[in-house]
Amino acid sequence: MNSISPAQAATVAQAQGRPLSICILGYRSHPFVGGQGIYIKYLSKALVDAGHRVDVISGPPYPELDPRVKLIQMPSLDLFAAESHALALRPRHLKSFSDTFEWWAMLTGGFAEPYTFSRRAAKYLKLHGHRYDLVHDNQCLGWGLLSIQKQGLPVVATVHHPITRDRKLALDAAPNWRQRILVRRWHSFLRMQKKVVQQLGHIVTVSEQSRRDISQAFDRPEKDIGLVHCGIDTDTFRPLEHIKEDPWQLITTASADQPLKGLRFLLEALHQLQQPFPKLKLLVVGKLKQDGATAKQLKRLKLCDKVSFVSGISTEELVEHYNRSAIAISPSLYEGFGLPAGEAMSCQRPVISSDGGALPEIVGDAGLVVKAGDSQALASAISELLSDPERRQQIAAACRARIEQTFSWENAAAEFSDYYYQMLETQACKP
Repeated sequence: MNSISPAQAATVAQAQGRPLSICILGYRSHPFVGGQGIYIKYLSKALVDAGHRVDVISGPPYPELDPRVKLIQMPSLDLFAAESHALALRPRHLKSFSDTFEWWAMLTGGFAEPYTFSRRAAKYLKLHGHRYDLVHDNQCLGWGLLSIQKQGLPVVATVHHPITRDRKLALDAAPNWRQRILVRRWHSFLRMQKKVVQQLGHIVTVSEQSRRDISQAFDRPEKDIGLVHCGIDTDTFRPLEHIKEDPWQLITTASADQPLKGLRFLLEALHQLQQPFPKLKLLVVGKLKQDGATAKQLKRLKLCDKVSFVSGISTEELVEHYNRSAIAISPSLYEGFGLPAGEAMSCQRPVISSDGGALPEIVGDAGLVVKAGDSQALASAISELLSDPERRQQIAAACRARIEQTFSWENAAAEFSDYYYQMLETQACKP
């Protein structure tokens, strides 16, 4: 690190003792479109609790935020919500390169939201960046971040996991060459993300597993990737004494037709367990595509009356569903952190997870961990716990204790505060 002048040293020392003004970026941030929205919701609240001032710039669907956190809406075409994305472009959009490019990319099978959001955010911060000490991106990783960095604003990006894993699993599951072309086209934004990860001054991730995978996928040394674990809201995700447990209900959180989430292996396990446990059923927190692969598998395995889906529910309803379920399952082939597993554990549910990605880091020795993609191993673990209610209770208590002791947003905010101050020191040391 370069030596700094007395004036720069004084600036850093002053920063260390004052609250910071932080701008968090999220290209789509509603909690029910994925874990990234949950991350923004709780991290921004924890940083405000720690004394900082936080604004969130987000594209739609917009986040749910603490009242003390200011939301700056950054509209996009929001093509996923349009009745027809092909007809969503209007003459006024032609005045905007970002709008036109977003529409054209979707029309040709691509996903441009990270790129176009980063352009809009960079344009906004060119005018208003002086309000902030730093910018914290939540896995947008668009070219615009490099523009913001060139403006002189310190930028850190959280990379939950490299989407290269999602692409590989989607390619492996593609039934033909045409589908593989579509998968590659959709994930073409990864070339941009790799370059941005390599050029940003500061990158943070949420688990040791993700740090290794990001280093390998994006060619950035592990030592140059920070680590701050996610937290779990233990006040919200908690055991509810008034909810009666259904001893035959399993619960999982999964996007039904995303191969990454491993739902197909859990359905195979459920099929294997129908004869010894005919009352066994599964609740999936996610949306079922009526003509998708999961719907076809349910019909093939004759499980349509054994599996139900819920989506668009409130956090309170999710907590009730966890408390009503006998066992929570996380069958993912890969997770950068594994928030659903942590939330179920916080609700004092016994958890069975795969060893995919960072899940063993989260579950530890509190729950049962089986090989990812192994339906027989899942079935054996479920059978083991169904047959031993006393062990289920012991595991449930251990799960809650592990979350309380190891994962909290208060700790995450404190670690990020230290990291932010180091960023400012690094910035001050630049010639």
